Amino acid sequence: AQRRGGFGIVQDTGGALGFAQQAAVGSAVPLIDINALFGDIHHQLIGVYIFLGFHGACGEECALGFLIGDAGLAEVILVGDRTMIEDVCRQENIEPSKFTIVHNPVELKAVAQAVQMVRDGEGDFLMKGLCSTDKFLRAILNKETGLLPPKGTLTHCGVIEIPSYHKLLFVGDVAVIPAPDIKQKQVIMECLVKTAKAVGVEKPKVAILAATEQVLSSQPATIEAAMLSKMVERGQIKGCIADGPLALDVAIDQESVDIKGLVSPVAGDADCLLFPNIESGNVFYKANSKLVPGVKQSGILVGAKVPCVLSSRADSIDTKLNSIAIAA
Repeated sequence: AQRRGGFGIVQDTGGALGFAQQAAVGSAVPLIDINALFGDIHHQLIGVYIFLGFHGACGEECALGFLIGDAGLAEVILVGDRTMIEDVCRQENIEPSKFTIVHNPVELKAVAQAVQMVRDGEGDFLMKGLCSTDKFLRAILNKETGLLPPKGTLTHCGVIEIPSYHKLLFVGDVAVIPAPDIKQKQVIMECLVKTAKAVGVEKPKVAILAATEQVLSSQPATIEAAMLSKMVERGQIKGCIADGPLALDVAIDQESVDIKGLVSPVAGDADCLLFPNIESGNVFYKANSKLVPGVKQSGILVGAKVPCVLSSRADSIDTKLNSIAIAA
């Protein structure tokens, strides 16, 4: 990414922003790296970005907004405290006129206004920015004024590029549904498959994870994994190949598959990882972000009327840019 102002100037022509400025639109083959996602972005997207918080945290967020607009990824609308936004822009040597600023300094009202703007067609996707996660989610889930369709389910899809794995991994749910039942797992699986297909994976392979490949009455996750696998086999869940229960090692490592002698259409070559609960998914996602050199990550909320970017305040600018690419 390229950063300006108080962050100095850093150029990485092979990074996300450099690729975005050079990319051709459209991809006919599955993507194996996150940078390639930027080639599919339609440059007229409008992102509604909720911008609230302390001055110390706002500089990088404002720089991110500048990068989004400067790279042609989207037009940026900032909803929040106009005075704060303009002050931070000046501190970072960013021209405030680069953004459309909607003044609303009260957090709850700002979040509600941003959601309403998207409902009204003024934005193509929604990004959390510096508001609190619980208020962001409550506004999206509001039955009367939110973005969730009737009887819809909101879930989180993470997309990870791990240097040691041969393609992108789509993982869920790592952030929203704490203990999904089998119906919710079906929705999570369908959202993972939909996201994978959107970036060129023709028939995603889904590994339905548990602690073992055996179906055991003492481990309910293995029973539900087997049920979901059978539902795919019989056509109740369409558009993918699935197997489960699978332990993580055999889902993504061919050597483990060979050692265990497992016969599976998914093992060792999974596109999607369906986790049994939020604890396992969240630990996997964060362990990769902190322990795997060179990893690239992104994540969006799926199931709402538009894609919603739910980024952590601790996420890097690259992760947030990657998430915008997925949303777009």
